[in-house]
Amino acid sequence: MLDINDITLRFGGRLLFNGASAHISDGQRVGLTGRNGTGKTTLFRLILGELTSDDGDITITKGHRIATVAQEIPDGNLSLIDCVLKADTERTELLAELEQAEQAEDGIRISEIHERLNIIGAGSAEARAGAILYGLGFSAEQQKQPLTDFSGGWRMRVALAAALFVPSDILLLDEPTNHLDLEATLWLENFLSKYAGTLVIISHDRSLLNHLCTRILHIEGLKIQSYGGNYDAFEQTRALQRENEQKQAAKTEEKRKHLQAFIDRFRYKASKAKQAQSRVKMLEKLPEKAFFYDDSALHFKFPSPQELPSPLIKIENGAVGYGEKAVLSKMTLRIDADDRIALLGANGNGKSTFAKLLAGKLKLMDGTIQASGKLKVGYYAQHQTEELSKDLTPIQQMQQVMKEANETQIRAHLGAFGLTQQKAETRIALLSGGEKARLLFAVMTRDAPHILLLDEPTNHLDIDARDALIEAINAYQGAVILITHDPHLIELTADRLWLIDAGRCTAYDGDLEDYRALLAQKAKIQAAGKGQDKSEKSVVSRKNERREAAEKRQQLAPLRKTLKETETELAKLNEQKEKIEEMLEDPSLYMIGLNAAKVKGLQISLARLNQEIDTAEERWLELSAKLETAQQA
Repeated sequence: MLDINDITLRFGGRLLFNGASAHISDGQRVGLTGRNGTGKTTLFRLILGELTSDDGDITITKGHRIATVAQEIPDGNLSLIDCVLKADTERTELLAELEQAEQAEDGIRISEIHERLNIIGAGSAEARAGAILYGLGFSAEQQKQPLTDFSGGWRMRVALAAALFVPSDILLLDEPTNHLDLEATLWLENFLSKYAGTLVIISHDRSLLNHLCTRILHIEGLKIQSYGGNYDAFEQTRALQRENEQKQAAKTEEKRKHLQAFIDRFRYKASKAKQAQSRVKMLEKLPEKAFFYDDSALHFKFPSPQELPSPLIKIENGAVGYGEKAVLSKMTLRIDADDRIALLGANGNGKSTFAKLLAGKLKLMDGTIQASGKLKVGYYAQHQTEELSKDLTPIQQMQQVMKEANETQIRAHLGAFGLTQQKAETRIALLSGGEKARLLFAVMTRDAPHILLLDEPTNHLDIDARDALIEAINAYQGAVILITHDPHLIELTADRLWLIDAGRCTAYDGDLEDYRALLAQKAKIQAAGKGQDKSEKSVVSRKNERREAAEKRQQLAPLRKTLKETETELAKLNEQKEKIEEMLEDPSLYMIGLNAAKVKGLQISLARLNQEIDTAEERWLELSAKLETAQQA
């Protein structure tokens, strides 16, 4: 049981919670929602004891074990499987103690340790850890490789695997699908559906919240509101509440105006003074004006392309890859003007390679490809944020790619993606991840492309923005090729599924539910120990593979070094930020007439640090994506 009791918290000088309460019973599956900045992650830190509320408290049933994803990215030469196994500290400590007891020939203690190891299932630990890593996209061979062989995004998967592996009664997950592909997301959803403890999850993935959660805690107006059911049920209930509140507020406001009009008219007339005074008292008793959050819907609009005859692209027996190595081969397919196609297949199978072929960034190694000379393709990928000039505003950025357009036309195009006047004139470095994603949508569609290639377009979008993207895709009059880990986006936009697997791109006859079942079956096979690589390769072949792997690691070493330096810089900046926040939380700092200049200086420093942290985080994300792409190539 987890109780949040009337907590009040000021964080960095800003009030986040004011008398907020919630109760979570054992075994519940709770989605924690709220707009960015309302305090979702901060609430997790309070539950974990990393922060203390100014007032109120949080109580957890004694003995309950809490698991969450470590904030630090795992690093070092430890293998992936050993990193996950090490997360179970009781098992790790018992094994170390067992070794000492055996050296001391302490038979009684050896027996006790073995008994405890049996109770906690230590014998099956490696198989369980391996199954989790496999579900998150790591092959049996990769599980034996050191952490340093993988990019930050892949190492975040290892951190997630460790949190899932550790025995726990309460599991806290903050955006767990951010670094996952569709296959790993579907596996995670299935895994969490069988979790026996209490699950609290922060996520913008509507499908995940709908499939897993039986309750929603929504942070709004410094309080925590509780709603029964999944995310769709929460939205419906909240919409009705909003409607009723708006109606009641309108009635109250009408009454307020009527009373005020009477008072203004008759306040100074002796014959009506008593009635006027009575209405003043009535006016004072009316509830204060309700404050409503800006729930105006966000809308995107992709420009309509000029009509071209189908097929837009036709490939016959095509092969594509890098250098002399084909990633995909024997492809025979066509893309028509009204196609909505989602690409299935695990990361590394060639989805991004296929997208680069369609975008014209790669050429066929074999076979033929036919396309109209007038065909325009818009390509969206997260790593393209590095192509944005951080010191420019969105208007200035668009002026560089829309040279023939005037400022009014550019503003209208930016406005189609929610970047209205204020945001259009803000430096790109100061935009949020979601705002930068919307700017990329504007850049990629500047010349009204006939095909949209969307590679993980929802990574930085909240639920409202994802809904806007779905509407825009469905209204768009060209073809769409989707690579996404968001099942909800696929289900509401795609009418065809293509599976990229084993070096081929073929039509998948089933729907997403069939694909879920297929992945679940594969996971069962792996859990039974049948998913291991049993191919009998020659010694020469293995040597060649090791040599190629070593060469690839050497090529990627400079990029890994830069990524590591960025991680170190980010850690130092966060340390500085925590120190300043601790100083700002000191009540003695706010004594009347004292330390005003010091408080102002600390607040300025905090604002500067927040900006530097945002910039460093963006740089880390870009480097991680770049390394991930290079590893998949």
